[in-house]
Amino acid sequence: MGAVALLSGGLDSTVATAWAVRNGGVDLALTVDYGQRCAARERTAAALVASHLEVDHRLVEIPFLRDLGGSALTDRSAVLPSLARNDLDDRPKADDAARAVWVPNRNGLLVNVAACWAEAIGAARVVVGFNAEEAGSFPDNSDDFVAALSAALAYSTGNKVEVESPLGGRNKTELVKLGLEVGAPLELIWSCYGSGETHCWQCPSCQRLKRALEENGILESFQRRRDR
Repeated sequence: MGAVALLSGGLDSTVATAWAVRNGGVDLALTVDYGQRCAARERTAAALVASHLEVDHRLVEIPFLRDLGGSALTDRSAVLPSLARNDLDDRPKADDAARAVWVPNRNGLLVNVAACWAEAIGAARVVVGFNAEEAGSFPDNSDDFVAALSAALAYSTGNKVEVESPLGGRNKTELVKLGLEVGAPLELIWSCYGSGETHCWQCPSCQRLKRALEENGILESFQRRRDR
């Protein structure tokens, strides 16, 4: 029941990977550079997380996604969206922010890349960090998406690789709590859309992380250890 974990080095994938290490094991952590502006930050964070969890780590580059354009994640001339704390649960505003960073079929492609590695090394699962809070604006984080991917992979992989989403149904606050329980190295993560010296704490990803850390009472300790 080994697994390939998609590990961006952010909160969601780090907690999902740490959970999977304790539940069936992880054979390989896979990080994808698709031309996102925070790629260097994510690569570094993912490598540190994988090392901490004692999981083999590999980087895969898919540069053509950057050429598709239209996303503030890959177009450095575009302005990254920001959300105020009290707008995180405002569905129209959250959806607008999600559209600004949408990369066409990114998660579908990344899961299929991970499934290629899973079949090649004989792993039964692809572990992803999809969660309920982001599924509200990103349909490719939903449980329905996970089920559809598993159904498709039953035909396209010889060992019928399944997609496992251990964070499905959880919001970010619950996700941080789980991370603490399974020993996820939260101080190593990079969850910002940007590539600055520290988290910007303005983009939607940073704001969701900040709220979750605050509600678990660890924001100050996180900032001291991560952004020092």
